[in-house]
Amino acid sequence: MPTLPPEQSEPPPAESHKARRMAESFGMDAQRYDQARPGYPDALVTRIVAGSPGPDVLDIGCGTGIAARQFQAAGSAVLGVEPDGRMADVARARGLEVEVATFEAWQPAGRTFDAVIAAQSWHWVDPVAGAVKAARVLRPGGRLAIFGHVYEPPAAVAEPFAAAFRRAAPDSPLNGQPARRPLDLYQAAYAKFADKIRETEQFNDPEQWRFDWEQSYTRDQWLDPLPTTGGLTQLRPDQLAEVLDAVGGAIDSLGGRFTMYYTTLAATAVRVGAC
Repeated sequence: MPTLPPEQSEPPPAESHKARRMAESFGMDAQRYDQARPGYPDALVTRIVAGSPGPDVLDIGCGTGIAARQFQAAGSAVLGVEPDGRMADVARARGLEVEVATFEAWQPAGRTFDAVIAAQSWHWVDPVAGAVKAARVLRPGGRLAIFGHVYEPPAAVAEPFAAAFRRAAPDSPLNGQPARRPLDLYQAAYAKFADKIRETEQFNDPEQWRFDWEQSYTRDQWLDPLPTTGGLTQLRPDQLAEVLDAVGGAIDSLGGRFTMYYTTLAATAVRVGAC
């Protein structure tokens, strides 16, 4: 559900790439998305940059450029590929070069890169075609890195959200999901990503990385990003208000602040061939 990572409010990773309506709903409030969504651990960015043979990075599904700006700050030259023109416009306004297309349809025109990244976006890409295309645009020794967050809000926040979402959108297919979903579910999804990379036979054996961190949120700080998550982007204003009121009340009952526990997972592999 949307108090958890976007993947939890979307179809299973094996099928998400088919859910184009939800995939393209995040641009409805691209400015809010850019301001409210969390960034990525500096240690992750540093490790990817250090493990790539050069500075050229392709960011698949770059959104508004949240990850791309971190890679730029670390010295990378980043090109974004983003299917939603509204998201791309925000990224461009923040200094990122972006081409509007799905990764599957995007034309590299002979260009190759030292790293291909997908930050919270690979579940929208066909997992087989995506891995093959990533291999094609990577230079020998280049790194493919797929990563995203798993959120772990306290039950006192997640459960009122789930109940309010069921009331507000009783026909939503997302209502069959539990309020909180275990980390091992996401670790299994990233293991499947790694399997698809391995099946291309174009990469060295994939690795899986994990970064644990936490962030404190006030009531307003958490209610601000909620409308940008997959399950809520498609609600009517009255439905959204009902959910936000419930979550806000839950946070008020905790004293107006709570700690969110994050795990950032990555599946990554190096393109075969000498650097």
